[in-house]
Amino acid sequence: MPEPALQIEPQANVLPSHEHAVTRVSSAGAQTRQTRELANEVAAAVEFDGEPYAVMMVTPADLEDFATGFALSERIISAPAEVARVDIRYGERGIGIDLRLEREHSARVAERRRNLPGQAGCGLCGISTIEEALPRLTPLSAAPHFSRDAVFAALNTLTSHQTLNSATGAVHAAAFCRSNGDVSAVREDVGRHNAFDKLIGHLARVHADAAAGFALLTSRCSYELVQKAVLARIPALVTVSAPTELAVEIARATNLTLIALARKDSFLTFNDPFNSIVK
Repeated sequence: MPEPALQIEPQANVLPSHEHAVTRVSSAGAQTRQTRELANEVAAAVEFDGEPYAVMMVTPADLEDFATGFALSERIISAPAEVARVDIRYGERGIGIDLRLEREHSARVAERRRNLPGQAGCGLCGISTIEEALPRLTPLSAAPHFSRDAVFAALNTLTSHQTLNSATGAVHAAAFCRSNGDVSAVREDVGRHNAFDKLIGHLARVHADAAAGFALLTSRCSYELVQKAVLARIPALVTVSAPTELAVEIARATNLTLIALARKDSFLTFNDPFNSIVK
């Protein structure tokens, strides 16, 4: 029997986090009652022109950025102007996000339609062919404009921009950093893919020059994140954890500068096609 439709409740208040009562127990046996803020994880049904496309588990914040970035990463749109509007509906069982496309772009949805089981951090669910998982990407042609000092500057200030993670300790951040290392935008989510989609959507919606800086992610570097960076024409990607071998292969094939295992005192350069970092 099919699941009932998402119940629409426009007045519903879905917050990015909620406070819960907990008991802290020390190794000596002492018990202290206190509160702990937990990151919210909500099922979001993504639709295009009213037709279901995917269900993702997201943190309910910056949803228009997420919807735009998701559509760009899925290659359903090539620019935010192709979206006429984004309708967001809150219900007891989740959130409905409906992207209404300009008429001339609606046909693209049918070409890319798939059904994604809702699972945070999943990049391959529902994809039926290798070609969908590993699309041909146009290599980057311009060198990134930043130095190693900029990477360390960004790493040293990123924590202060992670407001939701400071409260919950449970979400990833995707930051866009200027060439001098200043953090200009941060988006947070329980899923690293979602956080990056939110950031990409934000950059596209404000018409930011993605080539004027680099992306910094508080996660491991899977191949999908490399693909998202290349599709968004961000010339360099920095992650705090290690990359997969496939991520490095794709970075090398597309001229993406890839830095990983980034710490406040060191990082590893896995791909530096323009000799921007190691000189």
